[in-house]
Amino acid sequence: MEQTKQYIAVDLGAESGRVMLGTVRANKLGLKEVYRFSNGPVKERASLRWDFDKLFSEVKTGIARAIKQSDGEVSGIGVDSWGVDYGLLGQDGRLLESPYHYRDNRTDGMLQKAFELMDKRAIYESSGVQFMQINTAYQLLSMRLANPEVLAKAGKLIFMADLVSYYLCGRSYAEYSLASTSQLMDMRTGQWSKGMFEKLGLPMNIMPDVAQPGTVVGKLKTELCKEFGCEPIDIIAVGSHDTADAVAAIPAQAEHWAYLSSGTWSLMGVEVSDAIINDKTFEYAFTNEGGVEDTIRLLKNITGLWLLQECRRQWRRDGGDLSYADLSTMANQAEPFAGYIDPDHNGFLSPGDMPSRINNLLVETDQKIINDKGQMARVILESLAFKYRTVAEAIEDITQEAIEILHIVGGGIRNELLCQFAANATGRKVIAGPIEATAAGNILMQARATGQIQSLKELREIVRNSFELREYQPQDVKFWDEQYARISSH
Repeated sequence: MEQTKQYIAVDLGAESGRVMLGTVRANKLGLKEVYRFSNGPVKERASLRWDFDKLFSEVKTGIARAIKQSDGEVSGIGVDSWGVDYGLLGQDGRLLESPYHYRDNRTDGMLQKAFELMDKRAIYESSGVQFMQINTAYQLLSMRLANPEVLAKAGKLIFMADLVSYYLCGRSYAEYSLASTSQLMDMRTGQWSKGMFEKLGLPMNIMPDVAQPGTVVGKLKTELCKEFGCEPIDIIAVGSHDTADAVAAIPAQAEHWAYLSSGTWSLMGVEVSDAIINDKTFEYAFTNEGGVEDTIRLLKNITGLWLLQECRRQWRRDGGDLSYADLSTMANQAEPFAGYIDPDHNGFLSPGDMPSRINNLLVETDQKIINDKGQMARVILESLAFKYRTVAEAIEDITQEAIEILHIVGGGIRNELLCQFAANATGRKVIAGPIEATAAGNILMQARATGQIQSLKELREIVRNSFELREYQPQDVKFWDEQYARISSH
């Protein structure tokens, strides 16, 4: 790799967004954060929405700064985001309304409605995706039942990251990895599932063509080039789903590894060559999502640090402003195994008073309520670690292959206590890093699209060369095994 190229990554999360400038040269990646902004739901009438105008304005500010800070030509811009959410364009190519937030309560009860229209097992067979009421399929079903007039006006449905790209280049498409989160795609074929649309009564004609990760989809619009003071730049479909980028940037070398993308959500799984859709994956509620370079991400969506984030927000409302570092220190000093919760309990999905909800679940399950903040933080982290073990064991049962190493990437690795607990609970070595896996994957998939990188293996080698990784060896395994056996027996 002789040449040096620069790329811009727009990485949109459900809490914040950032724009990164990446430089790829000599088998190394340099990353520079040039702009960060807050993101989150807004109340619009009685619903939770995304303020897309504000979001796109922030994205433009970040891109303008990145172009200014680049020393020379920018070879591409790639956008990634969370999954399932989308915008509806009218026939004039404009948004019909503010996109809904996946935590809006309009999908309450929609899984049951869907099962009345199509057998649950048949839905899984047609999609291969885990059942979550936030999935695009149930958001659209809710719209068909409650707001059919809006759906009738729709010309195109575009998922969030691709919606930003559409505003940058004018081309509508559905990048494969992001589209795969919708439960509207047949993961055996990588195309829209006709059966799902017909049985749920949804309009398949509004779905755009599927684009593969690592392809150039258009050029930056002329008016934006003038605004930014630049020449036309390629807009590149990376892994538009942030987890697809994060998994692309797993610094794996050996075989027999699993990944955990740790943040608001914990996404844990393995990389496989073909979708695995059978009785076991159905019973374990595993999902098959699109990966880069013809891979499938066989994974489980787990509620992640959302629980701690929501507790912290509530404690702040109550007058206690504790940092995550404070909470981690307090959790480390708290009593081990004072309680256990299922992080994926339905009552934890919506924003609100999370400490009260956790205590309600503890009471329901004949456990003591917790008033100490450090103790509650510890219960959350231990419960997450135990969930990781359950998922690891399920993966081994499905694939009939042992997991020897757990790679954890993403912002959640800043919580070193959780990384250590994950090693303890699973009994496996944890390799943590990089924090910036999503941005790294985004940039390096752009380099793949331009021909600067030739393979996924080479991409991962660059990640290993570019970031410091930390290892966690299992500790107190016998004690953790005993506690896991105790909670599993209830």
